[in-house]
Amino acid sequence: MNEHTNIQHLQDRIDLAAAFRWTARLNLHEGVANHFSLAVNDDGTQFLMNPNQMHFSRIKASDMLTLDANDPTSLTGPNAPDPTAWGLHSGIHRHCSHARCAMHVHSIFATVLASLQDSRLPPIDQNCATFFNRYVIDDAYGGLAFEEEGERCAALLSDPKKKVMIMGNHGIMIIGATVAETFNRLYYFERAAETYIRAVQTGMPLRVLSDEIAEKTAQELEQYPDQDTRHLTELKAILDSEGSDYAS
Repeated sequence: MNEHTNIQHLQDRIDLAAAFRWTARLNLHEGVANHFSLAVNDDGTQFLMNPNQMHFSRIKASDMLTLDANDPTSLTGPNAPDPTAWGLHSGIHRHCSHARCAMHVHSIFATVLASLQDSRLPPIDQNCATFFNRYVIDDAYGGLAFEEEGERCAALLSDPKKKVMIMGNHGIMIIGATVAETFNRLYYFERAAETYIRAVQTGMPLRVLSDEIAEKTAQELEQYPDQDTRHLTELKAILDSEGSDYAS
């Protein structure tokens, strides 16, 4: 990777590229849609994001766009981002400085959950308890996420405790402080949603944890040491062992 050492924010780009590759491997993406972004300046308004309509399985560190949420000319020129990606992610990076990383997908089970009239995720297991009182549900889908819709969605993420937005009739938005934290949260939310949807499909009564135990579990998991970092490190090690070009 020596020829790439002059690329700005190289490690951030490598981490993002690994997250894109693994998201594709887990089939959590959708075609050439969906987007991840990562703030790279202090106030969060400058951010990296995937190129317009490039498949997650091909994205490399050097492919990331560098955008400024306060620069509307970002939508012009040959390297302009997808307009809906710009609308959603620029709104978040303009208004939610705590959301350093934002990952938006239409993964199957999270989107099924977002399609239910009641999109709450009851704490029926440890993974579901992870998100107890830590998500917000958007009940006002207004069409494709151009700038007005992006601004509306960003307003729903003003509470730093709420790291997940279940986007009714749409999909999921996960935010976090780092790529590792955010990808780990994305992974476990999809697992939690799958457990819940499959449990509902049995038609049997659900074993729901008490609020007290659900909150205790969520706090214990938030304090669990370095799992998110180790998770991403292991995924990069697997990609490296396979000779992947994600870091180039």
